[in-house]
Amino acid sequence: MAEKTVNLTINGLDVTVPAGTTILEAARSVGIRVPTLCFLKGVNEIGACRICVVEVKGARSLVASCVYPVSEGMVVNTNSERVRHSRQLTLELIMSNHRMDCLTCARNSHCELLSLANELGIDAVRYANDHLLPQIEDSAPHLIRDNSKCVLCRRCVSACHKLQSVGVISPNERGFRTHISSAYDRNLDETDCVSCGQCIVACPTGALTVKDDTAKVWAALNDPTKHVVVAPAPAVRVTEGECHGLPIGTNVEGKLITALHRLGFDKVFDVDTAADLTIMEEGTEFLDRLQNGGVLPMITSCSPGWVRYCEMHQPELIPNLSSCKSPQQMLGSMVKTYYAEKAGIDPKDIVMVSVMPCTAKKYEVQREEQRLPNGCMPVDISITTRELSRMIKRAGLLFDHLPDGQFDPLLGVSTGAGTIFGVTGGVMEAALRTVSVKLAGEGMQVDFREVRGMKGVKEAGYFLPGRTVRVAVASGLANAKALLERVKNGQAHYDFIEIMGCPGGCINGGGQPTQSAEVRSFTDVAGLRAKALYQQDMDMPLRRSHENPEIQAIYRDYLGEPGGHKAHELLHTHYVPMKKYRPDQI
Repeated sequence: MAEKTVNLTINGLDVTVPAGTTILEAARSVGIRVPTLCFLKGVNEIGACRICVVEVKGARSLVASCVYPVSEGMVVNTNSERVRHSRQLTLELIMSNHRMDCLTCARNSHCELLSLANELGIDAVRYANDHLLPQIEDSAPHLIRDNSKCVLCRRCVSACHKLQSVGVISPNERGFRTHISSAYDRNLDETDCVSCGQCIVACPTGALTVKDDTAKVWAALNDPTKHVVVAPAPAVRVTEGECHGLPIGTNVEGKLITALHRLGFDKVFDVDTAADLTIMEEGTEFLDRLQNGGVLPMITSCSPGWVRYCEMHQPELIPNLSSCKSPQQMLGSMVKTYYAEKAGIDPKDIVMVSVMPCTAKKYEVQREEQRLPNGCMPVDISITTRELSRMIKRAGLLFDHLPDGQFDPLLGVSTGAGTIFGVTGGVMEAALRTVSVKLAGEGMQVDFREVRGMKGVKEAGYFLPGRTVRVAVASGLANAKALLERVKNGQAHYDFIEIMGCPGGCINGGGQPTQSAEVRSFTDVAGLRAKALYQQDMDMPLRRSHENPEIQAIYRDYLGEPGGHKAHELLHTHYVPMKKYRPDQI
């Protein structure tokens, strides 16, 4: 059956689009851009800000193009004098309640409000509130909220509710007193916030920003008594370039390594190496559960946002969580033990810094359950991709001109399996590559494409000697919640489940480069980043974690067997039910 289409005219152009298309999408299909502010496709489509208004012949008032569907014979003007005047006045009124310290704002070079002001020709603010003071709330370990910069677009609210099913923020009060906050205006650390940071990347202004820990890193680098080690996560190498003007999905691993060396870090190791280590431990744990009647389905524990969500909202599933630490924590554990012994350095003199796509890692490094037997925390400071970009710029490094460098040995060799940890389905595929070999021998396949892609929930079954292993992958906590409800209700049965807290996995983490709503709405940002990781995986000589020579040496010389006593002591942890906050409790 042929798809029903609609014919209309936009700015004098004849346009044919599928029925149900919005005016915004129809205009874009013929190269006409309509400015937006509150709109974020698939997340926040509420027509609230009125920046995207257009004129429709016969309509009494201007309509919000982001939610207004086309109709047969419709005549639209997106750039009339009436439209331009309305957008300018609306933006001026929005700016009248916005503290404009643009020169010192963390978003000054990529603020959507600032870009709109320039685009719409706002060269003076007639209704400026010069007495608007900062409204800072910084109780959470990962972000700072300043409601004096909030434009009430509600994109953060939709991300928290719709993408993550956490819902700890919402509009409070009414009229001029409307503001975004938690129930009863409680601090964020008194809510069920999981530190995922999806609200931050959704925010168009500087109202929500990552808590900046770069001063701690600079202090460590300038302390001659400290040996400072750094390690970037898999997803960072395909996103850091965006902060320096390179196309989305550019793999900048070599330049990234050089930049870290030039910043003054004593060693630059690779979290991908620890991802391979994670597969050795997690794969062994899964096989033990599968073959010896352990708790199934086993659920991955690499995503700290997901783990925190589980501890608060699904505590009955804590026995299903893998006891493995995340790759960030595993690498820190090996740096503070294995590397420290090899290098003859007191682990208390080592400062371990991780570069993560994830804001929840700032919470994870504080968890006492992760502490090592020698008294050290595995990771001292976790910074995001965006924080690292600021360090690189402040050091005067011309990122796109840097030569390619190499990771330092001992903890700097990885496989393709470690690389794909950065994308949804990657942990599952990496585990299957090794588990399948353990069960069926070297002839097993390398690629498990059924668990790839940006779909929120993916399912597959793989026949291995003696049984079919049933697996599922979910990214984004709303998708995880729906999947787990099916499991608990007996509607779905799996042996192994991968869950990533952020939609798309680490490539779309809360600490990744911010892209405007226009880019996020009409460009497959996550897909481009994922493609780069899969390409690196394809190009690597070793693609299965157990083939990594450095991992083999670690077990041979230090840890013993995967899943053994020493490995458990250093690389595993435990999880505990956490208090779930309810409005009637606060």
